[in-house]
Amino acid sequence: MFANILHLIAYSLLSLFLLIVVLRFLLQLVRADFYNPISQALVKVTMPLLRPLRKVIPSILGIDTASVVLILLVQFIASAILCLIMGLTGLIALPHILLTWGFVGALTIIVNVFFWCMIISIIGSFIAPMSHHPLLSLANQIIDPLCKPIRKVIPPLGGVIDVSPIVVLLGLQIVEKILIRELAIWLQLNPQVVLGYWY
Repeated sequence: MFANILHLIAYSLLSLFLLIVVLRFLLQLVRADFYNPISQALVKVTMPLLRPLRKVIPSILGIDTASVVLILLVQFIASAILCLIMGLTGLIALPHILLTWGFVGALTIIVNVFFWCMIISIIGSFIAPMSHHPLLSLANQIIDPLCKPIRKVIPPLGGVIDVSPIVVLLGLQIVEKILIRELAIWLQLNPQVVLGYWY
């Protein structure tokens, strides 16, 4: 019972921090507004860990490689801690398994971030289409690189109805339900464990 409670607390805290690191990476990747209050908060939380990593890990092709490494490290450490809490000490001796879980789990979280940003954007466009709320602005900036190419192929119907979010949501579902699960199976992982319990 105590182990389950401790696991829940650790899982919640580690998942929250991992989400913050992933958001920081995505916001930098899409070149979101740095002066947005939410962006500033994410930078302050992640900078103490990113600063030393950036000294030894250079950016590659404009991608903040240090952030990618930090995501995988956090996933690895989170998996190890959760294994330790649940008494699965044998898995800790298999770092390649934890790293693999970390890779697949990171992909899952990134897809989920895009998915929920899309939902926020869609709801915001109906409730407050002219709103400049920091959260809505960041959500739109994150999904814009996915929607923009689709809008070039399928322009808004009647100049008003934008169908690109529907296409993106369908694509995200395909990536999560098929590609990531198939990757987990190919890597000989249990998709339910990787996509459900652990992440």
